[in-house]
Amino acid sequence: MLEKLRKLIFKKDSMEDEIMYIIAGLGNPDRRYENTRHNVGFDVIDALAAKYNISMNERKHKAICGRGLVAGVRVLLVKPQTYMNLSGESIADILHFYKLDPAEDLIVIFDDISLKPGNIRIRTKGSAGGHNGIKSIIARTGSSEFSRIKVGVGEKPEGWDLADHVLGRFSKEERECVEEAIKDAVSAAEYMVCDETNRAMNEFNAKKRE
Repeated sequence: MLEKLRKLIFKKDSMEDEIMYIIAGLGNPDRRYENTRHNVGFDVIDALAAKYNISMNERKHKAICGRGLVAGVRVLLVKPQTYMNLSGESIADILHFYKLDPAEDLIVIFDDISLKPGNIRIRTKGSAGGHNGIKSIIARTGSSEFSRIKVGVGEKPEGWDLADHVLGRFSKEERECVEEAIKDAVSAAEYMVCDETNRAMNEFNAKKRE
């Protein structure tokens, strides 16, 4: 933590183009997957990019990337283009390239079927919980200790195949709730890059939308 603060002070004084955080949203790249439950990670990245006028115009590390300032902190926004199950290939490559530590410098945003639409949950570590994108990141980085923002997409209906559910789209009412959750996820990411993860957890983990 102290080292990160020293880097931040140095960066502000020197204006060096040093990446402080990787913020990665998970999803699938094809247009047919736009606005599906599985792509809410991409949606949050798009919202961050729009709010902070960050151009998502770099194609590298098997991802679409954009660099800029979020809450005054230099970040790299990332949307892996490997498809969900191979997300770790892109994330691990980026961490290696920038010599960053997943436990300190990575925030991953993704869908969670255990949360109702409209709710988010912040964690600093944990298992994959059945999410193939997170499973891939853990396998490729060798670490489960990285920060996550989970965005609720709702449980699958009884009798449905899980893939059909997460690759499906929200109802109009659900989408309205999800748009509010995306705003909360943006706010949470702002806290987290400013080393206020506990504040984000206290504010948003207890917030419930039905």
